[in-house]
Amino acid sequence: MQKSIQLLLLLISLTTFAQQGSNMLCVGRYWTPDEANLQMKAFAAQWNDRASWETRTEKIRAVMREGMQWDKMPDIAGNFNPIVHSTREMDGYIVENIAIESFPGFYITGNLYRPTESKGKQAAILSPHGHLQDKRLLEDVQTRCAVFARMGAVVFAYDMVGRGESLQVTHTIPIAMFLQTYNSKRVLDYLLSRPDVDSERVGMTGGSGGATQTFMLTALDDRITASAPAVQVSAHFFGGCVCESGMPVHKSTNFQTNNVEIAALAAPRPMILVSDGGDWTRNTPRIEYPYIQSVYALYDAEHKVENVHLPAERHDYRYSKRAPVYNFFAEYLQLNGGAIPYEDGYKEDFVTILPKNELKVFNDEHPLPANALQGDDAVMAYLKLD
Repeated sequence: MQKSIQLLLLLISLTTFAQQGSNMLCVGRYWTPDEANLQMKAFAAQWNDRASWETRTEKIRAVMREGMQWDKMPDIAGNFNPIVHSTREMDGYIVENIAIESFPGFYITGNLYRPTESKGKQAAILSPHGHLQDKRLLEDVQTRCAVFARMGAVVFAYDMVGRGESLQVTHTIPIAMFLQTYNSKRVLDYLLSRPDVDSERVGMTGGSGGATQTFMLTALDDRITASAPAVQVSAHFFGGCVCESGMPVHKSTNFQTNNVEIAALAAPRPMILVSDGGDWTRNTPRIEYPYIQSVYALYDAEHKVENVHLPAERHDYRYSKRAPVYNFFAEYLQLNGGAIPYEDGYKEDFVTILPKNELKVFNDEHPLPANALQGDDAVMAYLKLD
């Protein structure tokens, strides 16, 4: 009888904890734009100088780290066990297929783009992507990575969990946000371990869900020196996917924040926000950008944050959105914009778009390693996360 009562109390406790955790989630269009406007004013009223803002930043980062269970992950120094093959030299850049171990038995799959001509150390760029199944393998991601490489950067394009080749777990695993952010950290660790990378020139950019990954890691890791989140930073929209809002990183019992403030944690490091008129970033010039500008002003760095707003466009990371990022990274990562043909805009036609299968890391010749964890339950059990 006593054991039954103890078991019942345990089940009640776990249910209560799960409900409390669920109540802390801010999912999708959590507020209306009107409500978000008022919330941003309420946030702004809680700080009035650099010291009070930095007090708030400590609280924001604490909520993020606790909600993501960030500090439960042991520090895994090195041990990338890289798998690199299929090196191809293109017009001014090199493409390779690569996988690195995020933690024992879990692999980050992607492609490495490098300049064919390198003098000294190069800038590095992390290139996460949004939610399409094979987004890393599509033309727009291949193009921007090739352009950055020809401009002089080492670029790592890598899969979302549960997308592309990252199929050891589903995309709906409850800790998707943690996994993606930790994968990004490991990509950053790997790039900085390379002898051809300059640790003082590290950029990160992605569109939509890739933008979420960009501002999340930039907020937590000051080794990202310049960032370009495209079509995602919104005061009222928190991300509609488990990988963006499935863990309580925006709210705790006594604290509330949103993605605008998380993005603002990049200050005073250079950042460009790309927004458009056809999604949840349509108010960026009026709501999100002014708030972030006011944060940068605390560091006398107003000139280091930019907004490119395209009111006639919709939710994507097409040429008109990535071209301003080419200029932005050329400035702040000291890339060679002159390496790209230019006539009434950048010319990207030197890029060779490779078939999807040629960009895949794992195949019959290069199989997934035998130690690979398989399935959501196996990964959750290995990490011992809730």
